[in-house]
Amino acid sequence: MASSKTIRIGGASGYWGDSQEAPRQLVLKGNLDYLVFDYLAEVTMSILVRAKEKSPELGYARDFVDLAMKPLLHEIKARGIKVVANAGGVNVAACAAALAKVAEDAGVDLKIGTVEGDNLTNDIENLRTEGTTEMFSGAPMPDGMISANAYLGAFPIAAALDQGADVVITGRCVDSAVTLGPLIHEFGWTVDDYDKLASGSLAGHILECGAQATGGNFTDWRDTVDGWDDMGYPIAVCWEDGNFAITKPEGTGGLVSRLTVGEQILYEIGDPEAYIMPDVICDFSGVTLTETGKDWLEIAGVKGRPPTATYKVSGTYKDGYRATAMTVVTGFDAAEKGQAFANALLKRTRRLFVERNLGDYRDTAVHIIGAQTLWGKNADEHAAAAREIITQIDVRHDERAALELFSKETTGVGLSMTTGRTSAGAAGRPKITPVVAQFAFQIDKARIQPKVYINNKPVKYETKVPSEYSNFPKVRHAAPETPLKLTSDTMIEVPLVALAAARSGDKGNNANVGVIARKPDYLPWIKQSATEEAVKEYFGHVVEGDVMRFDLPGMNAVNFLLTNCLGGGGTSTLHLDNLAKTYAQQLLALPIKVPGDLMESQV
Repeated sequence: MASSKTIRIGGASGYWGDSQEAPRQLVLKGNLDYLVFDYLAEVTMSILVRAKEKSPELGYARDFVDLAMKPLLHEIKARGIKVVANAGGVNVAACAAALAKVAEDAGVDLKIGTVEGDNLTNDIENLRTEGTTEMFSGAPMPDGMISANAYLGAFPIAAALDQGADVVITGRCVDSAVTLGPLIHEFGWTVDDYDKLASGSLAGHILECGAQATGGNFTDWRDTVDGWDDMGYPIAVCWEDGNFAITKPEGTGGLVSRLTVGEQILYEIGDPEAYIMPDVICDFSGVTLTETGKDWLEIAGVKGRPPTATYKVSGTYKDGYRATAMTVVTGFDAAEKGQAFANALLKRTRRLFVERNLGDYRDTAVHIIGAQTLWGKNADEHAAAAREIITQIDVRHDERAALELFSKETTGVGLSMTTGRTSAGAAGRPKITPVVAQFAFQIDKARIQPKVYINNKPVKYETKVPSEYSNFPKVRHAAPETPLKLTSDTMIEVPLVALAAARSGDKGNNANVGVIARKPDYLPWIKQSATEEAVKEYFGHVVEGDVMRFDLPGMNAVNFLLTNCLGGGGTSTLHLDNLAKTYAQQLLALPIKVPGDLMESQV
């Protein structure tokens, strides 16, 4: 039984650039206690690092100050809503100063808490000397490192709230910490309350991607399409015992259901029994989802165990340059002409590189958009017959001069290659951008002391240490127990989408595809056809590592982890889908064998 005290937390941002209407909707219609924002995807961190290099006043999510907070300051203050955001990026102090100036100009008295201590940039050379290696590949720390930020947890945020902060701004913290911090503060959870910390982390994981939990990016898109123009953003209604419900503001678009929220729970979690947070290792395998009312889903069954003794650190380093050329090709044999154009352009520029002693490309990729380029060998028979495509050519090189030559030649061959070619929109010569790649590693928690400030004044904060730590868990390389072989006299094949919903995303160089069965009876049949081997073969055009499948019996779901499939990860890859967002849509076309009478019985 849930306790009587409830805390309502609204998730107003899933990424830097999310709709500026989200915080307004939640403040005016959500009856909130807290408004939280997540801005810091790994790609975003690399953008903020480059911004701060250009100006010491930049390096934070400016939208938080200018578009989210400034128009709503008076309402937020009047309603007593507290705000937590990781908008500080790589320049927390500058973000806090900008918000303080906006509050002062508006005549709003605002107590601004900040959390720092995640920035390890000044320690990079010491860490290199110590032999720091990449946490998954074991590669040594590269030259050209320009930043290193640890993923802090939720307790420093709670400490700032304990000191009366109206707004808490952090730098790099784990995404769910902006939700867990308020719950620790409100309910007095301790570092050893592992089940509650895990449950609060799951609430934060659901909120951290905004409307993805309320029908955005949903498999059954027709169920929410009529509300896309006014999508509702998620609200977690949390109780002291750790259980919680997900809902959204009344009268808004979208949907809160087992499938919409279930897709988000599965999103990018890897091993569901070992989802590693700074404050706890979460086990989501037994989570239950219960629809108890319209747009009201209750969540229970989360388990936790002691955290690891290390923080994950996201480092970035300069890794050459990249450029992208795009051109439209139409008419007969469009896909074949587009590929021939790309091949000829790359051959031509390589010859010119040799003449100028520039060296070869680091990497190249050609995408024939409109001819099912993402599907590899799974493309259907109509792909090659497309009469209008976009040829996208992505290239990387160590030297900027080489890509400047590529950029000029892309337009310089306009009269000497394919017919039926026109520019793609307003695209002119390809823009050359530096590549800021990620280098992730671990660091002992004892070496990092988070710092908490209220209105620029330090307040006492001592890191709370749990009674024990867990070893860093290794991802399981053995599949869960294979289901019993099931047979029927009337077997048919249906696409996975008839049996399940799914969502996908990236984790570094790996992809995660979560699959949730529409009916419990469907799950054994899904597992029988969608084996690790079958999924690896299906994604053979991108997967270079292993495929692992994990069970979530509480949700009637499975989760697939596809390793080494993104060409190095989102900040440096040349893959067309650099964040694995389309993998679920592809997997949903996988044929699944089921008894014909099973499908008939569900009609």
